[in-house]
Amino acid sequence: MKQHLLPALVLLGLLAGWELLVRLAEIPAFTLPPPSLIAQTLFANFGSLAASWWTTVKITFGALALACAGGGLMAAVFVLSPLLERALLPVAVVLQVTPLVAVAPLILIYVDSTTAALLLCAWIVAFFPMLANTLTGLRAADAHLRDLFRLYRATPLQRLRLLLLPTALPYFLAGLRISGGLSLIGAVTAEMVAGAAGRDTGLASRILEASFRTETPKMFAALALLVLTGVLIYASLDLLTRKLIGRWHGA
Repeated sequence: MKQHLLPALVLLGLLAGWELLVRLAEIPAFTLPPPSLIAQTLFANFGSLAASWWTTVKITFGALALACAGGGLMAAVFVLSPLLERALLPVAVVLQVTPLVAVAPLILIYVDSTTAALLLCAWIVAFFPMLANTLTGLRAADAHLRDLFRLYRATPLQRLRLLLLPTALPYFLAGLRISGGLSLIGAVTAEMVAGAAGRDTGLASRILEASFRTETPKMFAALALLVLTGVLIYASLDLLTRKLIGRWHGA
């Protein structure tokens, strides 16, 4: 409990300073709304924002799940088959270094479903950290233990299941925490590039609509929901890490 007290006090201090700055400097709300007005706007528009928030959350967690499955599976295949790694790893690197804002318009052209296109864009951003971290973890197994498994003539799948995967778990969870935030960023960025509008759209569309109407408090309200979502994702994955490996690794 005490370890969370200082960050909470710092956050409250920043919000109080923001509130005082806006009021004392008499900054208009359409330029910079105070936190109190943002909270009121969020409460007043929560019904419409909640539906968009749920859409963003679904895309985020869908992309994260695909990144976990794809990155973990491909890392295991690379460890078992160096030939496939040499053939396919450059493709994964190309996906990582290609800016999402450059490739998202093409994906939106080639994929008929907007939801599927947004999911694919978010997956591209979240995939490589899962692959890289898991691959590093699979290769981090102790060399003496590797020799012991060879001495007992363990099959590649036995080495993977009994030695490599337990060793890679901390690395996998570290990648999961990184990809959790990146999947949210990818979902929001892709939707902004798409410029989607309508009922079944995410918080990025609400931010764009509010910016067109100069409804700055509503923009900040939607942004506050996005920030809260990102914090909750990281906190949840951090708690999962502590539950799974905290006892052995001091996570």
